[in-house]
Amino acid sequence: MSFTHLDDQGHARMVDVTEKQPTIRSATATGLVRCPAHVVAALRDGSTPKGDVLAVARIAGIQGAKRTAELIPLAHIIGVHGATVELDVVDSGVEVTATVRTADRTGVEMEALTAVSIAALTVIDMVKGMDKTVEIENVRLVRKTGGKSGEWVR
Repeated sequence: MSFTHLDDQGHARMVDVTEKQPTIRSATATGLVRCPAHVVAALRDGSTPKGDVLAVARIAGIQGAKRTAELIPLAHIIGVHGATVELDVVDSGVEVTATVRTADRTGVEMEALTAVSIAALTVIDMVKGMDKTVEIENVRLVRKTGGKSGEWVR
């Protein structure tokens, strides 16, 4: 069996995508920051001590998408041509959805997952003083388009 990220000697390597043609690709990921009721109430009425949690988390998520190759060792440096991060306060906490788009040689699944993860971590950072039980759940890819494998929906 051969592995795409190992060479013949078993050493880690980045897959060479030089010969691939750029195509339009997108990926959407989601996650949940589970919060107790008093944190949800503070998010809804804007009374969190550290300020606008959702605005800061949105920017952090976009920044995370753009810096994925610095965080994931074998991820390619690609052009993030579009990134949206949506945060919705729901009864159970904050739902995070990120969609990343590119016209490049490889997909943006890791960028979308990183965007959700960094946005969720930022929510925790902004509310951890209110409650230490906040936690991240169900970070997962829900859709991708483009590339050799085409469209995929969870």
